[in-house]
Amino acid sequence: MLALLVVALAGCSGELPPAADPGPLQQRPNPTTTLDLRLPPPLAAAVADGPRRPRTAAQAARQIVAAEQAIADPSTPRDVLATAGRLQQLAYRELGTRPGWDAAVADRVPDRLRPVVDDNVAARRAFRSMHTRLGDTLPTWHIVPPAPAGRLRAFYRAAERRYGVGWEYLAAVNLVETGMGRIRGTSTAGAQGPMQFIPSTWDIYGEGDINDPRDAIMAAARFLDAHGFTEPGGVARALYRYNNSDAYVRGVTHVARVMERRPRTFLGYYHWQIFFLTNHGDVLLPEGYRAERPIPVERWLARNPQG
Repeated sequence: MLALLVVALAGCSGELPPAADPGPLQQRPNPTTTLDLRLPPPLAAAVADGPRRPRTAAQAARQIVAAEQAIADPSTPRDVLATAGRLQQLAYRELGTRPGWDAAVADRVPDRLRPVVDDNVAARRAFRSMHTRLGDTLPTWHIVPPAPAGRLRAFYRAAERRYGVGWEYLAAVNLVETGMGRIRGTSTAGAQGPMQFIPSTWDIYGEGDINDPRDAIMAAARFLDAHGFTEPGGVARALYRYNNSDAYVRGVTHVARVMERRPRTFLGYYHWQIFFLTNHGDVLLPEGYRAERPIPVERWLARNPQG
């Protein structure tokens, strides 16, 4: 099994109909697009102009604080929550490449957020270390909307109840492998579906449709359970069997730990977008991106300039 995309934020067979989100993570439709004037300035600006990558450590810290506060607040409207997730992602991606900012950011975030920042940045750096060969073309993927957040979390919870694998780890794997199902495509190793199973592995642990989110999440839990996830000290061993990389194990664990401490962070991660790392830097692949053959990065950027 091989990660198709490490997003640190990174295909399913069809969109699912909307469903109400369950439990404490329920999102209610926002009946108005009027902005709350009490939004922190970085978040208000992002809502108005779109999230942007921070250019200084101080800006990164402000973006993180604004985004994390919005994600943690159950009253945050859905559209603002989406913006907060994207703002959060951009800040952590930038911090992942700028260790010189660490001290300045730590000085500017509240103590309660420092473990969150540390885990997210450590995850980003772990995943980035796995990319040792970058290219000049974009992949033959189709980027689609994911299944509703509430439905995905219900699948994670059902798998946790049945197999004992923490829902946070299943969500982290789903995020890292395909951006929670945004990517439809096959990896160079032949892995498929939202949890990226090689067909031969699916034959052992899968039931149903490899591209169906529920079936794939259940299969991932079945795989991790079979490889000792619930045994003492078994989490790292099971994750290593999922992807034979110590960096992968560290990255997934950091992301899962954030959700263990702050479950609503899942709703931020849910809105992370697909970035593909190339010799020309990060390239955003928006929903609707579709390539039947590799696309030269320079040609794509000329037609789709990045913000």
